[in-house]
Amino acid sequence: MAKYQKVVLAYSGGLDTSIIIPWLKENYGCEVICVAGNVGQDAELAGLEERALKTGASKLYIEDIQQEFIEDFVFPTLKAGAKYENYLLGTSFARPPIAKRIVEIAKQEGADAICHGCTGKGNDQVRFELTIKAFAPDMPIIAPWRVWDIKSRDEEIDYAQQHNIPIKLTRETNYSKDMNMWHLSHEGLDLEDPANEPKYNEKGFLEMGVSPEQAPDTPTYITLTFEKGIPVALNGEKMDGVTLVKTLNKLGGDNGIGLLDIVENRLVGMKSRGVYETPGGTVLYHAHEVLETICLDKMTQHYKQKLALEFADLVYNGQWYTPLREAMSAFVDKTQETVTGEVKLKLYKGNLINAGVTSPYSLYSEEVATFDEDHVYNQADAEGFINLFGLPIAVKARLDAQREAQK
Repeated sequence: MAKYQKVVLAYSGGLDTSIIIPWLKENYGCEVICVAGNVGQDAELAGLEERALKTGASKLYIEDIQQEFIEDFVFPTLKAGAKYENYLLGTSFARPPIAKRIVEIAKQEGADAICHGCTGKGNDQVRFELTIKAFAPDMPIIAPWRVWDIKSRDEEIDYAQQHNIPIKLTRETNYSKDMNMWHLSHEGLDLEDPANEPKYNEKGFLEMGVSPEQAPDTPTYITLTFEKGIPVALNGEKMDGVTLVKTLNKLGGDNGIGLLDIVENRLVGMKSRGVYETPGGTVLYHAHEVLETICLDKMTQHYKQKLALEFADLVYNGQWYTPLREAMSAFVDKTQETVTGEVKLKLYKGNLINAGVTSPYSLYSEEVATFDEDHVYNQADAEGFINLFGLPIAVKARLDAQREAQK
């Protein structure tokens, strides 16, 4: 293996990155500088510096990028309505801002390599490395899971115990998790078999909320205010993006909102089962979609829905820093110029129930849509429209009949 003087490690304090510190020192003979991006994982940051230094790192940077994460990555994706197979992209759009900051610190520290703890089976290796290539295309990247002899999380625990590395999990609670202020993901253990129901009601499984069965018997009403597609207030109170998301996490989580159990198609080709908690994000996506139904014309709304699929693919695949994603965001921003208004929702036992929507830019006309008498719509016009709209069908039917008669 090559020898490096100084390596910057994307550090979370979890099992993977905890054992990577001594592994790097053993195999590369280098100084290890850790960087943790604070994207709202809160409790996971407690004691992180002590653990990093005790494990052999020379220093730890904890970079607060919560505002950048929400405003520059989450909200643009929300405005696009982008979902990847119903997954709200919680891990996906957190990686680019973290990796970008890691590159900045690596340059600042004069590091000669960057290391991450992503597995060779996962998506995150792509997301980290594409961002690194965007800002430091010639920087060497070390990915231990692609080169070391460790083959499983059990073997990782063995390595940690042999090297006296402090870890906060056991073999029985060894779910692979990723948390930020937008979501918490669960993978591994019993979840690897899609036939197994997630242990929603087991103490300690859910961390951002409760199951629908455990939610209150009375509903919670909320009103969200949007300006140009961006949520700016809750129940009439102005809030910055970080505060708003965290507040909705509490409200949504308490009402059993935002649980998703899916088998998704990973970028590397395999199917993977994941359970996601996204309480606040689920509320925001639903509210934004409701508001768009009255603010966007039919053609724009339908075309935007098509674009959302491609936008989601780019985010999921780590292609944030690409000309196509930037161009798509420019289109989305144009569509959001009139997506301003208020959405009232009822949160009840895992359900989001529409309770009213208003906008100064609404395209809904009660006068046109009413079942009562009106003076703006001539129903007789529908006959000519249907004749023209159905002309290809009628022509084909007549010609088919003629051909059948000639047989």
